[in-house]
Amino acid sequence: MKNQDRLVRCFVALIMTSVLFAGGRSVNAQPDEEKLTPDSMRQDGVPQGEIIGPIVFNSKVFPGTVRNYWVYVPAQYDSGKAACLCVVQDGLGRANGFKLPIVMDNLIHKKDIPVMLGVFVTPGVVPPVRPDAQPRFNRSFEYDGMGDRYARMLIDELIPEVQKRYNISDDPNDRMITGASSGAIAAFTAAWERPDAFRRVFTAIGTFVSLRGGNEYPILIRKFEPKPIRVFLQDGKNDNNLYGGSWWVANQDVLAALQFSGYDVDYRWGEGGHNGRHAAAITPDVMRWLWRDYPNPITPGQAPERRTDLVIPGENWEMVTNGHQYCEGPAIAPNGDLYFSDVPSSKIHRVSKDGSVSVFDAKSKRANGLMFGPDGLLYACQTESRSIVRYAKDGKPKVVVAGVDSNDICLLPHGGYFTDPKNNKVWHFTYDGKKQVVDEGIEFPNGLIATPDHAFLVVADKWGRFTYSFRIEEDGSLANKQRLGHVHLLDDDRRSGSDGMTIDKEGRVYVATQLGIQIFDQLGRCHLILTKPGSGSLTNMTFGGEKGDVLFVTCGGAVYKRKLKTSGGLSVSEARKVPRPNL
Repeated sequence: MKNQDRLVRCFVALIMTSVLFAGGRSVNAQPDEEKLTPDSMRQDGVPQGEIIGPIVFNSKVFPGTVRNYWVYVPAQYDSGKAACLCVVQDGLGRANGFKLPIVMDNLIHKKDIPVMLGVFVTPGVVPPVRPDAQPRFNRSFEYDGMGDRYARMLIDELIPEVQKRYNISDDPNDRMITGASSGAIAAFTAAWERPDAFRRVFTAIGTFVSLRGGNEYPILIRKFEPKPIRVFLQDGKNDNNLYGGSWWVANQDVLAALQFSGYDVDYRWGEGGHNGRHAAAITPDVMRWLWRDYPNPITPGQAPERRTDLVIPGENWEMVTNGHQYCEGPAIAPNGDLYFSDVPSSKIHRVSKDGSVSVFDAKSKRANGLMFGPDGLLYACQTESRSIVRYAKDGKPKVVVAGVDSNDICLLPHGGYFTDPKNNKVWHFTYDGKKQVVDEGIEFPNGLIATPDHAFLVVADKWGRFTYSFRIEEDGSLANKQRLGHVHLLDDDRRSGSDGMTIDKEGRVYVATQLGIQIFDQLGRCHLILTKPGSGSLTNMTFGGEKGDVLFVTCGGAVYKRKLKTSGGLSVSEARKVPRPNL
């Protein structure tokens, strides 16, 4: 183990040498923008914190990796009080490059920033078995990769390990994360994915280019509703311009996207290259800016009016009911009550307008998709009985369509449609029980919804990245099949996870996906992504409420609701023409 530790430290030293001296320009005199201020220099009378480490750490999130970390403990630290936290990628080398231990000593002493610990962590390496072989260097995989993997390593593994010895606040408002180059995009990704853990971000010469999908951030930032994070960006005009893109251009694109979406963002551009000198010079100012007005909480910004302007400031997800196993099929009754399925327990629940929850059917035979028909009765896709059933007013089900596999359902005046993912089919049926296959070939047809004018049917493909649009013919058959909605994917997914769907009065289609609720205009363009309301699979949604402007969502074992600046568009009894879209 001691030999492995020595190997790890050697590998880390090699990594840090390449990180700290990569890129940049050769200069004889230091430009003004790179000159340090007194806040980055040792000052008389300022107590110095202690740096403990290196400490070797093994991760399970990144199997087989080992890494070093250091803990900066300010002189003012009191174990009886939860301290704030600053996490730095690329370890002590990057922290020293930013002069962070000195800056933190000075600014904490001045009370410009709160008392905070620093955790300076290197990227992982997987040591080889033989001493004459190279390790697997994990820096790009961990730092440049999209998704929440690296954040989970910090939140679930490393920080709890440090908390065994130090009292660190769990409040995301008390946590900052920073880094340079790939370490910068890693810092941003950690906060982007987990604003419940980090809310203050400093990125220096950030690698927001096409290495592992980081070039997507300007688009994702524009489409996602604003998250509660505060961001400071730094870059220079002579930064890298390589196979993955232009770092300088990419950072400006990220800034423009953050400004477009109403984030609390600031920046400092310079003339430098891919090095940390400019960032080091401005670190004290950045720290003050990020921690200004502390302890006031950082909240989501308010975006300027979008083409698709649906989010109401201050209106967030509210829990309707939880404690269930797997919720699906939300449906609104004519009187406004909400019904939903708990598939594994074979129950259908009813939520009355007063918020009380009761069991409507305790033996639903694993009912999944639900919808109320033009007759005011509830229809359900019964998985176990392989049938579509209709519930009478006394709550007793009657089979409408027998001998079919079904998942989700959409009803119109003269019949309905349901998806059959087991057999890759979409079916049409009439209320007297006649049925016909109207499409075959979608890999996993799942959610489906008709347009408000009853002219087209949109079907989600759970295993693909497109929704499909069909023209509804007079006899209920479907024609002119076309890929329409282009669905964004999570970095780790080849499949979108597209599930239930609904539609609003403007003809915008809402799709429950792994990434969140993706909202498409009539042309199939994703304009806005609403964050998932909770953990677990995001399965389905529908509009309800007195004005039809409340979106009810099933997610994992819970149901949530949220008010939006629109209302539901589909009426099962009458067609409604929607406005012509902006082309």
